[in-house]
Amino acid sequence: MLAATTSPETIHPSLWRASQLARGVTRCVDTGYAPLSAQLPGGGWPLGSLTDLLVQQAGIGELRLLRPAFAKSGKRPVALLQPPHRSNALAFANWGLPLDQFLVLNPVRTADALWSAEQILKAGTCSMLVFWQNSIRQDSLRRLHVVAQSSETLFFVVRPLAAAKDSSPAPLRLALRPTADGLSIDFVKRRGPQGAEPLCLQLDPTPELLARKPTPRAVEPKPVPRSAEIIRLREIHT
Repeated sequence: MLAATTSPETIHPSLWRASQLARGVTRCVDTGYAPLSAQLPGGGWPLGSLTDLLVQQAGIGELRLLRPAFAKSGKRPVALLQPPHRSNALAFANWGLPLDQFLVLNPVRTADALWSAEQILKAGTCSMLVFWQNSIRQDSLRRLHVVAQSSETLFFVVRPLAAAKDSSPAPLRLALRPTADGLSIDFVKRRGPQGAEPLCLQLDPTPELLARKPTPRAVEPKPVPRSAEIIRLREIHT
């Protein structure tokens, strides 16, 4: 028998003890929030994987939670797919994020939205994809997760909190509820212990982001006509 002190990672990188966070070789991006990063396997948002963000309602701070990751995206664009609210150009400018870095897509049909998400992941031209969906089939989630595994894209699906009771292929699932100064985060699923107490996270700007100067002119990006959105994605893919 193996000694009790044997590290599971020495047997296989994908193994971990249920009482500990997985420490295997995982491609991650720092969340920008030290308390949160310390609670995630690998110490950050996983690359090449589906991450479930389960929100009490859209717009409670999920973009502020991802703000440091936006800042680390470099010159690669960030895709916002079917956001429930109109993007605030002044807020992005105040965060020091160039407006032309964001690609906002609003397909009318769910089938088109799923196709768009898959093509973005396959193309690999975007550093991040944030996909809002109120209702999505399990087979569609599995398909997107499989495609994401061969990409270098941070992939988040934002869904209602009620979806926490449903199964999901996502290795990381976080339930988000608003607080007075940030978010209360429950670890619905992660490679490690579930966590008895929620993490209360203050969504304050990090020093690095505060040091960045805002864009001098905050010009509202022109909306892409719905009929041209899918054409544009096809051009990116080809």
